Amino acid sequence: MAVDATMQAKTRRVALRQGTLETIVEHVRGVVAAAKRERPEGDVRRAARDAERCRAWASALVGHPGFSVIAEVKRQSPSAGLIRPEYAGPGFRPEAFAGRYHAGGARAISCLTEGRFFGGDLSFIARIRREVPLPVLRKDFLIDEYQVFEARAAGADAVLLIAECLDDARLVGLTDIALGLGMGVLAEIHGEEHLARVLPLASRGNVLLGINNRDLATMKVDTGHTVRLASSVPDRSVLVSESGLKTEADLDVLVRAGVGIGLIGEHLMREDDPGAALARLLGRHRGG
Repeated sequence: MAVDATMQAKTRRVALRQGTLETIVEHVRGVVAAAKRERPEGDVRRAARDAERCRAWASALVGHPGFSVIAEVKRQSPSAGLIRPEYAGPGFRPEAFAGRYHAGGARAISCLTEGRFFGGDLSFIARIRREVPLPVLRKDFLIDEYQVFEARAAGADAVLLIAECLDDARLVGLTDIALGLGMGVLAEIHGEEHLARVLPLASRGNVLLGINNRDLATMKVDTGHTVRLASSVPDRSVLVSESGLKTEADLDVLVRAGVGIGLIGEHLMREDDPGAALARLLGRHRGG
């Protein structure tokens, strides 16, 4: 039995490391199809429209003193596996991390809801939202309008849209649906070739542009990636640097480049007290 358990754990770690963007998106297609069979889209749309009003997204993060952090609740990742052993099992409490992040200076919360590769769950959003007054981002691989309505019905105030996962029509269409529901959007790219696709979305009013320092094809991180692409963005106030931010010096570099928002998760989730770790990371960049 012990040998079987060890082999199962090893197999899962291998599967996670192989979970590049293409693999994850293919899995998500199956998850969406199953969700539609279980809960008809009409029901989800009605629940989305009846949900409690969205909390402000872009205005919660843009134009404030100091550096704005979207702090992320994240159990595991394809590159790292389970971030800490105690995050396994049903005792994981996303709302506890959100409360610590709020105390540590976060201005928004990002919540992973993808289950197989990131250990998330859609139910985490409502639990977090009850704990803190901050806007909550559903961070997942959204490829279908059903998922946007599903996010709003679950209480999400904003959604992540990854340009690498979406063609132009779907990227604009999902943005339209989210904004129509009163939600915010974090439109994310990694490859510079996608920048021109997301720049027009920033004029929509409640859309921020994310630059992921992690290449989702290889899972490798380069924290200088945001700075290199920032020079091509006319309004850098809407830019969000994602992945790999670990030190106050990292924030210094971003601020000098005109970038004042970061999404930070794995580094904080490795700490004994993620909220205290966030406060230390912000240092002199913590606003009033």
